[in-house]
Amino acid sequence: MIATIQGSAHGGMTQPHSASTEKPLTPLFQAVREDLLLLALLHDRELDRDTLMNLWRDGFEDFLGLRLESPPAQEALRLFRRGLSDIPTQLDPRTLDILAAEYADIYLNHSIDASPCESVWVDEDGLIMQEPMFEIRDWYKRFGLTVANWRIRPDDHLVTQLQFIGFLLEGEATAARLEEVASFLDEHLLRWIGDFGARVESHCQTRLYGGLARLTAAYLEEFRDLAAQVLGSPRPSAEEIEERMRPKREILGIPVAGPAPFAPGGGPGW
Repeated sequence: MIATIQGSAHGGMTQPHSASTEKPLTPLFQAVREDLLLLALLHDRELDRDTLMNLWRDGFEDFLGLRLESPPAQEALRLFRRGLSDIPTQLDPRTLDILAAEYADIYLNHSIDASPCESVWVDEDGLIMQEPMFEIRDWYKRFGLTVANWRIRPDDHLVTQLQFIGFLLEGEATAARLEEVASFLDEHLLRWIGDFGARVESHCQTRLYGGLARLTAAYLEEFRDLAAQVLGSPRPSAEEIEERMRPKREILGIPVAGPAPFAPGGGPGW
């Protein structure tokens, strides 16, 4: 099953069939952009009282612009909603402290070995700020973007990559732009986000963060399947992606140097 575009804030129910029909991609771009920026926000910082209240209000409904229909996505949504149900309605300081500690374990001190940075998953030595970071930086440069405070949050951080896709989807809704988004997903996020989601789910204490990680991975997979359907081009295999990336790694010789900061914001500048 392939995701469809929800109604509500994203307009009427729409099923994109082909990139050749009149403006079929505009609602898709808008829905996915808003969804990915929401997911980026949830990964970006500790879940505070206001965010949790909003999730309780909307998270049990169809709060995403795309109706996810694949079994992995449905299971991830169930896990995420169970995580919301686990949180006591009285948001006492202890509950918020537990969630804050969980966030730190995943995103800051990496005590559960689930780094949100691509290099750790893709680099053969499992180190941060390696070749994948520079490959992603090249993507940003193509669109005149740089990352502020890249030593604190590298170019290949999950939040930054989600924000970048949101930026790409903010532009003209064309098949060419969708192909660029698909290529970025193939070459970067989809090579590791599934492992990240599985690791967070199996090692974190709360089902909410495990559900968020799994949901992010399942969403990107289903969106990529939808892009393949719209473009009429099958997804490349993992082996084909690795073969595609090999020449880039062989010619990459960029020294580590801080880019000119982009202001405001902590991600690519948009």
